[in-house]
Amino acid sequence: MRLIVKLTLTLGRPVGRALLYPICGYFLTFSKQSRRASHDYLRRALGRTPGVRELFAHYHCFAATILDRVYFLSGRADRFEVDVEGIELVRQTLARQRGCLLLGAHFGSFDVLRVLGRAESPVVVRVLMHERNATKLNSVLGALNDDLPRQVITLGQPQTMLKVSEALARGEIVGLLADRVVAGDKLLPCEFLGDTALFPGGPYQMAALLKVPVLLFSAFACGDNHYRIRFEPFAERIALGARDDGAAALAVHAQRYAHWLERQCRNAPYNWFNFFDFWRDAQAR
Repeated sequence: MRLIVKLTLTLGRPVGRALLYPICGYFLTFSKQSRRASHDYLRRALGRTPGVRELFAHYHCFAATILDRVYFLSGRADRFEVDVEGIELVRQTLARQRGCLLLGAHFGSFDVLRVLGRAESPVVVRVLMHERNATKLNSVLGALNDDLPRQVITLGQPQTMLKVSEALARGEIVGLLADRVVAGDKLLPCEFLGDTALFPGGPYQMAALLKVPVLLFSAFACGDNHYRIRFEPFAERIALGARDDGAAALAVHAQRYAHWLERQCRNAPYNWFNFFDFWRDAQAR
């Protein structure tokens, strides 16, 4: 990854993108587990059996968005055409002098949001990230943006909720990806792409504790230099109530999110970066 970053910044994006072809070809050929997972996911999202070309497109879209992070993180987003849909919803929400939670997925590129920080009326976004991912991100890409560690709030630490609450009180957006279950998460079975999969309950429990609006976010690649950002409403306020009612409410919110993610996957299937058996754990229960 460090080599690709260096070559991309030195020789340009076309050279970096050219390097992606042999890299993607290698993983498609030799990574049996990720190839099987990609095949299973694309079969569900496309509604038919994918061919080698479609599997390669999935790998390449993933690799290309990682490469593009170099430019978004280093302040070179002007190289891209970025369409934004629903920004007024964000501004109306923030106009109440309170921040909001932004739920996304491993879909497209969360870093495209950085273009909002350079808008005429900038929007500040903090990202919630698990410690292992935050450490990996900072070690590889932190040199591109000195402010990157301050933009990331690490999950699972004693001060996590305090930092989130402080960011929201400043009228900032706190974003997190809600399509992966981690250790300690409440597991919520949801219908997703024709079968049952497990989604985390943590994002909705956090939203209920913080009592802030929740929006949905996607930013997907739709061309070599083109991204599309879309914001949608999810909940003005999440209330869970007593234990039994709270569990039922969690399940409802998780299923709504799963339906939303399914629509994104059918609309832009190569942009959901799932390279493991997403449905396995639910089927084993």
